[in-house]
Amino acid sequence: MLLPCLVALALAPALPTPSPAQTVAAHPVATVATPLELYPGLFERVQMEQVFPDGKTFVDAVPRESPQAVLAAYRRQAAAPGFDLRAFVAAHFVAPSDAASRYRTGDADVTTHIDRLWSVLTRPPDVAVAGSSLLPLPYRYVVPGGRFRKIYYWDSYFTMLGLEESGRHDLARDLLRNFAYLIDACGHVPNGNRSYYLSRSQPPFFAAMVGLIARHDGEAVLVQYLPQLEREHAFWMAGAAGLARGAAHRRVVRLADGSLLNRYWDDRDVPREESWREDVATAREAARLVPPRPAAEVYRNLRAAAESGWDFSSRWLADGHTLATIRTVDIIPVDLNSLLYHLEQTLARAYRAAGREADARRIGARAWARREAIHRHLWDPVRQIFGDLAWREGRFTSSVSAAMLYPLYFGVATRREADGVAATVRRDLLASGGLETTTVASGEQWDAPNGWAPLQWLAVEGLRRYGQQDLAAEIARRWIHENLAVYRTTGKLVEKYDVGGGGGAGGGEYPAQDGFGWTNGVLRRLLALYPPD
Repeated sequence: MLLPCLVALALAPALPTPSPAQTVAAHPVATVATPLELYPGLFERVQMEQVFPDGKTFVDAVPRESPQAVLAAYRRQAAAPGFDLRAFVAAHFVAPSDAASRYRTGDADVTTHIDRLWSVLTRPPDVAVAGSSLLPLPYRYVVPGGRFRKIYYWDSYFTMLGLEESGRHDLARDLLRNFAYLIDACGHVPNGNRSYYLSRSQPPFFAAMVGLIARHDGEAVLVQYLPQLEREHAFWMAGAAGLARGAAHRRVVRLADGSLLNRYWDDRDVPREESWREDVATAREAARLVPPRPAAEVYRNLRAAAESGWDFSSRWLADGHTLATIRTVDIIPVDLNSLLYHLEQTLARAYRAAGREADARRIGARAWARREAIHRHLWDPVRQIFGDLAWREGRFTSSVSAAMLYPLYFGVATRREADGVAATVRRDLLASGGLETTTVASGEQWDAPNGWAPLQWLAVEGLRRYGQQDLAAEIARRWIHENLAVYRTTGKLVEKYDVGGGGGAGGGEYPAQDGFGWTNGVLRRLLALYPPD
């Protein structure tokens, strides 16, 4: 079976190609072209003329014949009078269907609903399809649902929590195997197993996944996945060696005091293929700003925000509400650096399990240096929050967000800091249905009044870790009540919720999705911890 990814991203001639120094993967893999590369001219028309309401539909579609034959037919027919683009696409492509969009169990008991829904969201090992954007995976996996038809990186950790609670350790283990496979094949975990996601990753939860499986299978799991943990770390730290103070390279930033911290990034600076039309529109709006912004700069920042998983949020916006002001690569986020601290701590633990004490001390020192840098640069003692740093300006951003719970979840915070965070969360983020994502109602989906399952879990467990049992229970019970209220009304669990009590969740580039993997996983786990009365 050919490995599905790129050693160096195979970009179209007009696009920037990463240098050999930027390439992390070190073994031969097959080149997988993206839809933009397979169907030049046709692709742009389909997306800009909105043949499908959701741009993700076309990039997930499968051609009925070879891409070369499809493109040749398009070039023959496109100039003819009366050419019908929609009819052409329908004749030459099979559009995907949404996972679990029509599924109903009819169960009054939501835990039974979730346990049965896992099989609906589970996919068998993939078979490569010519002309598809799919990156085939060798083991079973669980998709989030709706338009998210294949595996997604950070979603899957929260799905795994629920699988373990449902007694599906076998399936949780297969998810981990797939991510290890992707790291081996690509040098990193892509955003999802699609060719158009290869230039970016997502929040690095692989170490947390390894830890979750190790709790069941023992410390040998750490040694088993040590090579992949090392490669994951190498991907995020590529370019750190020799980086000058005040400079950045890809995902690494060296601050003026010599501290090494990380940011989100994407190796391409063109519109996202799955959101081509929307990104072009944002770049046009940015061109009208004073001063105008180059389109490539806007595209890079949109893509970097997609790597963060928070696409989109006021966290990344210079003015707090206008997408055209997005500046993701200028921000050092507290959540990412907490995750990388945990990765480094997990590596130290794995080295010790493997009897490599010198390596454990080396990476442990890096973890400690990162922890100290987080306290120095990402803790605001005035507002009593962990936050994000606008690193070029050397100042905190104004964002107050649920990302401040990551240092509690991963044990970065001191007791005093955790107490401060708890007070801020109770005052500024706690709503009737759980935890709001930020304090800003920007209209973007990763802002107020929306709440998201992964952030509820990180908050609950992080607060429990620091003895804030009452607040943890309050968040959990409010979130459970919100989930169950929607389930009783619709028979579904969905991607996100309006926790402020204003109705259905909104914002974003697409309607709220059914399914939904991480909602199922977190709710299943929270119900075990906090069963309703």
